[in-house]
Amino acid sequence: MVELAVCLAPDTPDEVPVLADAITGTGARLVPLEQARALVWTGMLDGFPNPLPDNIEWVQLKLAGIESFLDAGLIDDRRVWSNASGFYAANVAEHALGMLIAGLHQFVPSARHGWAKAAIDPAVRQLHGSTVTIVGAGGIGRELIPRLAACGARVLAVNRSGSPVTGAAETVPVTELDSVWARTDHVVIAAPSNAGTRHLIGESVFRALPRHAWIVNVARGPLVDQDALVDALQAGEIAGAALDVTDPEPLPDDHPLWQFDNVLITPHVANPASTLLATMAPFVAENIRRFVAGETLLAQRDPHLDY
Repeated sequence: MVELAVCLAPDTPDEVPVLADAITGTGARLVPLEQARALVWTGMLDGFPNPLPDNIEWVQLKLAGIESFLDAGLIDDRRVWSNASGFYAANVAEHALGMLIAGLHQFVPSARHGWAKAAIDPAVRQLHGSTVTIVGAGGIGRELIPRLAACGARVLAVNRSGSPVTGAAETVPVTELDSVWARTDHVVIAAPSNAGTRHLIGESVFRALPRHAWIVNVARGPLVDQDALVDALQAGEIAGAALDVTDPEPLPDDHPLWQFDNVLITPHVANPASTLLATMAPFVAENIRRFVAGETLLAQRDPHLDY
């Protein structure tokens, strides 16, 4: 058991008992912000205490994507910061696999048009025997690779460094991204959102991919150039797209992407908000143990990186 004074905010312990129990289960005490050494923040950017009091030595955020905190200049080097990168990877990987299978097996037109076998049958494709490129093969990619392998797919992993990713047939640095499209059947996007990844998947990518390719985005909407995606779908340059994220969110009701039978859109639920804190709880408990022991935290942030 450990002894650490932790502030849980803005949700109260009564509002998030699963997280409160995980914290106190380590032996830590829940206290007000001014008495705490650590802050477990369950909210978004709005309402975040700024400036933080000097007694706060560590901040745990509930989000994996913390672009808003970075843009606001809150992530400093005066204290330890950790986000939720990797905490929800299994959930998101499962959703990505489901979306890819749903697209390849034509679930959307089947649901919309019923027994339209003559039109739907020729468009069905199998995942086994295909090559799937994961762009941004971090925690989500590591969870997705064995799931794809179980379906008989081969994986090309793309990451920032090019360091080998376990289970991938090949790992490619993002600087050589253009080299993978000729060898790719389908694409899963799981990269961070920043200035360098905006519209990473756009017109040139759609033209380079085979016409049977499906695009799955479980990262952030701005990584895909949606205007170019609409053009590519209309021109038949790719087979379809499955999006759990869009730009903006929610996508306007009159946006053309809603009209395609070969587009599947889910409302940013790859990691459901309703179960997010329950999923997060054991990771927070482990980080409390690590913080007290002086160990590197899970998903510890480098304040000098923009992702």
